[in-house]
Amino acid sequence: MKTYFPLHRIGALSCYFLVFLFALSTASCSKDDVKEVIETETETDPDSETEDEPGDETPETPTDIVFEEGMVLDVDRSFVNLVLPASEYSKFISGEGDLDMVTEKMYEYLNDDFDYVIILSVEEEQPADLFYGRSTSVQNQVQGIGGGIFDISATYGSAGRLKSIIYMPRTEYIKSGPFLHEIAHTWANKGFLPTTVSGHWGYAATGGQLGGFDEFVDNGDGTYLGRLNGQDGFAPFANGGNSIPYSNVELYVMGLIPATELESVMVAVNPAATTMYGVFSADGFEEHTNGMMVSANGVRRPDFADSQKDFKALTVIISTSAIDAVKKEAINLDLENFSRQAAPDWSGTYNFHTATQGIASFTFTVAEESIK
Repeated sequence: MKTYFPLHRIGALSCYFLVFLFALSTASCSKDDVKEVIETETETDPDSETEDEPGDETPETPTDIVFEEGMVLDVDRSFVNLVLPASEYSKFISGEGDLDMVTEKMYEYLNDDFDYVIILSVEEEQPADLFYGRSTSVQNQVQGIGGGIFDISATYGSAGRLKSIIYMPRTEYIKSGPFLHEIAHTWANKGFLPTTVSGHWGYAATGGQLGGFDEFVDNGDGTYLGRLNGQDGFAPFANGGNSIPYSNVELYVMGLIPATELESVMVAVNPAATTMYGVFSADGFEEHTNGMMVSANGVRRPDFADSQKDFKALTVIISTSAIDAVKKEAINLDLENFSRQAAPDWSGTYNFHTATQGIASFTFTVAEESIK
């Protein structure tokens, strides 16, 4: 007879057209003329005693901001479209994109005000043999989550704010994922729990963005079936893109719940995959209690009370030609949904707000003060 071991986990609370600025001979502007503004000046008689009536002034119409040829901040201020030569763009599609080239170009015109730089290609289909997403850690200043303290932000042109660079080959992955997954890599799994799947939870009862199950079935022959959300099967490295929220242990390493709310995790001993989905062999399980995890990794500092909970990202859409109005609209809509401080209009996927139980926020707007 199969024996079921239920494990508690967190539930499911968890670019219109390109406007060219008025110019006589060129579509680009110098860096000193980054913020071109089209204004209508009204000259008045200085001797006139007539005062302007409220509402007489016509509001300025927002426009794209052209930093230079091939680099435009969209009118909605939610992303920059960076046009690259085909040779440079193709490097990203092969997994060898020049990240620091992109970030350093951004910092020529923008201040160091962003925790993340999100780079998205405009592929219509997932490129063959390419990852769906990759997170490149730029620094870690958090103690007690398993990783060491380091800072290589200067390599990418940042003066110390940038935490991570995320690259995904399709803009649609904002909605479907693995966006939530790549964000989680900022904190996990850097050794907080033992794993045979580097950087992920592996064969553990974590049931989160970085893999794992929330219950398992002992098959009685040295193998086990991992289950997630009541369904047979799970993945040791990822679980369904944005279709699940962050789990308890993920919320903890992210600094979004206090240590007192960190729950025990069952971790398989000497696990190995089998040919059957969700089934693995193991020598049993080891329980990692709250106290064991905190003792092994140290107290998280900053703790929940002082941890950062509001994050700012700069989104860069790379392409070989300027993206059209339809693509811009779709991207803006997905970015708005992902950053919305409420449930998104998406069916079956989470945004950052809902995935974090409403505890944290993730914004994309490039404020005026962020422009040099």
